[in-house]
Amino acid sequence: MSRVATFAFAFAFLVPALPAAAQTASPVPAGEEAVDPYTVSNANAGAQPFAGTEMLAAFHGREGIGRIVDDLVDHVQTDDRLSEIFKASDFVRLRRTLKEQVCYILNGGCEYTGRDMKKVHEDHGIVTAEFGALVELLQDAMNREGIAFGAQNRLLAKLAPMKRDTVTR
Repeated sequence: MSRVATFAFAFAFLVPALPAAAQTASPVPAGEEAVDPYTVSNANAGAQPFAGTEMLAAFHGREGIGRIVDDLVDHVQTDDRLSEIFKASDFVRLRRTLKEQVCYILNGGCEYTGRDMKKVHEDHGIVTAEFGALVELLQDAMNREGIAFGAQNRLLAKLAPMKRDTVTR
């Protein structure tokens, strides 16, 4: 067998063994719209997770994260400052990936399967005021969940650098 054939043969058996982080997104989950293929990676979450479980507990675990994200997405759809930006969004996918993202960042044992922040937001034309409105709605959702102010600020500090990837004009 030639070297090229040997390489091709070996490569064919190695590709399925690649870690999930190197694979493209899996089939479209039920109720979601298809997106262009991308590399699935926790790095796409835009922030490193907290150490330990203190922050996860402060957010009332995965259930609390779910309530906060659902509250946020519900309010985004009705807020005059943001509803236009999100009108074409796949809210089923948005809810799922936001829950994964926050859970991952809070070290809740979740994997983030969404796209990277820059790619997700590149065509939205978000301005600073709209980014601020989203943060305000997130703070309101965290307040309704009873999250302590200090824990809110720690999460917001992790999310703040994402502004440079989401604000595009």
